[in-house]
Amino acid sequence: MSGILLFALAFWLAAWALNVVLARHPSRAVRLVVPVLFGAAVLMLWEGVTRGLGVPPVILPPPSAIWAALISSGPMLWADFVQTFLRAALTGYVLGCGAAFLCAIAIDRSPFLQRGLLPLGNLAAALPIVGLAPIMVMWFGFDWQSKAAVVVAMTFFPMLVNTVEGLRAADRIQHDLMRTYAASWWQTLVKLRLPAAAPFIFNALKICSTLALIGAIVAEFFGTPTVGMGFRISTEVGRLALDTVWAEIAVAALAGSAFYGVVSLIEKAATFWHPSQRG
Repeated sequence: MSGILLFALAFWLAAWALNVVLARHPSRAVRLVVPVLFGAAVLMLWEGVTRGLGVPPVILPPPSAIWAALISSGPMLWADFVQTFLRAALTGYVLGCGAAFLCAIAIDRSPFLQRGLLPLGNLAAALPIVGLAPIMVMWFGFDWQSKAAVVVAMTFFPMLVNTVEGLRAADRIQHDLMRTYAASWWQTLVKLRLPAAAPFIFNALKICSTLALIGAIVAEFFGTPTVGMGFRISTEVGRLALDTVWAEIAVAALAGSAFYGVVSLIEKAATFWHPSQRG
């Protein structure tokens, strides 16, 4: 077993040295290779430490055991993914971000709503999820609808604040130019203020993409059918099946990262003109 540990350490050092060399020659290919190589080195070191030092699987299973659980529990993991991500997280994400965007437009249009809705949004954001989730379960039932409601509550305020702030991003001289064209409020909103607010809006969408999945998983700890990532994690922890728990965590991490990446790609295509997207 000590040989596995030594090999893992040697692989880590070799990957570190290679990354240092690659970092001196920045290119698109290098930007893709470096994180992949770093991740492979971390997994190899993890495997070597857990097996070489005889770490009990109950404390930390090796990546090979987690991979075996991924392969053997594919249908179960897919059902959990559909329940938690596609139904609860994605539905709550669309509803929460969409409602927050519309409220931000209304707040920008009406100073009265700005004084009334923003404090309420701040109050909703301060509610702890561990207290909100049981209430949503009682209101909307044990299925994915209650988890989507929790996600709505978690994503609403970040989207609202960023959109309201983004609508104020246009310069005064740009507003004066629109007035010289006799543009209406709606024309100014569509042609000037929303494009100027796009980086803020996409920043909120990226933040909410990770909050949505976290909220859905945590909400499933407080009542759910016998399916879902949160349900599976809590159940398998009780059975000390840590390889399955880590398999669920891996699926959640991959889903959240992919969701974030999709939003980032949409942002890059929609705000190609912005300085943050150049180069």
